Amino acid sequence: MRYLVLATDYDGTLAHDGVTDESTVAAVERFRAAGGRPILVTGRELPDLQRTFPRLELFERVVVENGGLLYDPATRRERVLGPASDARLVDAMQARGVSPLSVGRTIIATVEPHQQVALECIRTLGLELQVIFNKGAVMVLPSGVNKATGLCAALEELSLSSHNVVGIGDAENDHALLDMCELSVATANAIPSLKARADLVTAGARGFAVQELIDRLLGDPDDSALSPMRHWLTIGGSEAGPVALEPHGRNLLVSGPSGAGKSTLTNTLLEQLADHRYQFCLVDPEGDYEAFTRAIRIGTAHSGAPIEEVVGALQRPDQNVIVSLTGVPKAERPEYFASLLPRIQELRVRTGRPHWLVIDEAHHVLPADWRGAATLIPHGWSSLAMVTLEPTRVSPLALRELDIAVAIGQVLPELTDLLAGCGIAASPDPLAPGAGRMWRLRAPAAATTAATTAGTTFEVRTPTDQHRRHRRKYIEGSLSPETQFVFSGPGERLHLSAQNLAEFLRLAEGVDDETWGYHLGRGDFSQWFRDVIKDDELAHVAADIESQPARPRPTAFGALRQAIEDRYTL
Repeated sequence: MRYLVLATDYDGTLAHDGVTDESTVAAVERFRAAGGRPILVTGRELPDLQRTFPRLELFERVVVENGGLLYDPATRRERVLGPASDARLVDAMQARGVSPLSVGRTIIATVEPHQQVALECIRTLGLELQVIFNKGAVMVLPSGVNKATGLCAALEELSLSSHNVVGIGDAENDHALLDMCELSVATANAIPSLKARADLVTAGARGFAVQELIDRLLGDPDDSALSPMRHWLTIGGSEAGPVALEPHGRNLLVSGPSGAGKSTLTNTLLEQLADHRYQFCLVDPEGDYEAFTRAIRIGTAHSGAPIEEVVGALQRPDQNVIVSLTGVPKAERPEYFASLLPRIQELRVRTGRPHWLVIDEAHHVLPADWRGAATLIPHGWSSLAMVTLEPTRVSPLALRELDIAVAIGQVLPELTDLLAGCGIAASPDPLAPGAGRMWRLRAPAAATTAATTAGTTFEVRTPTDQHRRHRRKYIEGSLSPETQFVFSGPGERLHLSAQNLAEFLRLAEGVDDETWGYHLGRGDFSQWFRDVIKDDELAHVAADIESQPARPRPTAFGALRQAIEDRYTL
């Protein structure tokens, strides 16, 4: 469930003249039964609210005093969220004849037009306090305390994210509340300024508005009104404007030849998620994302990534996690993922997080021939990104869940076959450097530009921090067969494949002089370093060595080895 939390105001929203209809209470009960976690956020003081509304146990938390006090109905624990109300101000306002006047743990409340007296007393006493309005009510609170800060405290206690919250209200003091929610809803009876800023305005008023909203939350998951475009993730641009992805509910495949820019797009997606504070978990089989600084990395080349440690790190809503599988043998990676995925699914059911699961080199953990996929991959997967060189190497059960396909560098024949199965005819043609093409396989109602068989061609957005591929992959990892360096010699009498730099040096040192000279003369070394290793500086050193064919082989090889060792830790 995307909107796991319903944060609702009380007066004028859940209640009318202080009374809540049974049908509204029943709607909140339905929301809870579906796994929702409602939170009540009100300007009332707790004793008054308890007298007025005896069903507080319906709510996971209750924020009262307009953010000044947090109450747990299950344990009856109260937590004050600001400085105590100032007795000097109470005395001063009473001396000026302010009535009614109510004093809570942090709040001092009255009604209009006494706000002017309150402001004068605050100024005279030199206090740092704020005055907040609520349809005729006047509330004096410590500076910085409001419904949003109270809701934040509640979410923190519950380990929940504001991205899983829909907020609904009707009055001036609900602006801050709605601003921090993923989806902001104003009731039909709300003040005009709140309606103008809300993502959605209900047809019904007060309790009927809450019922209407709950019905929509539990209804069509593709309801376009529930996915405001202000949250979408921009991955590039086209002639028609920005190209963006929904932040929830869509499954994405990124494919393309090696070195085409799949990592650039993935890095852009990760940066967008981090910028918008959506939590992600990245499964990184080859250690390509060690340089990404906005996530913690679990797992090393010499040890696996303990699942309990991964799940523990994901308990914090603000913590992104990269699961490095460089220390897990290739044959064991599908089984590792089979153990990790149910724990992530369990966390999602309970908290709505991580918001995205990104799988780099998806064929490593979801191989096409893996029998375990039948029991592992559930229908209804959402917010999943799979990155792979060859879609045909990924389990068909995972591919059936796709909503969006993106080609980078070239539309591979394997992708055209996949698209053909969705009724989309795409030719396997190359794309301009830095370009991608996107198809929507199941276009949602929220999409403003429907996918066509031609797809949408766009320029991939450059990440703020250019992606630096993890060097261990090139030192001791295993490059795909088509990107390995092959020592063949003249006439291709040899076929010695180097799947990493360490093996390249071992083979280069051992081959005969004729084979060495053959590749040196063709410029094969510098081309491999440039095109596959993506190291222009190393390619420049190799090109300099290749330009001196008369140089003694031991000297030339020694210079090449030294250049590699200077740049990489062997």
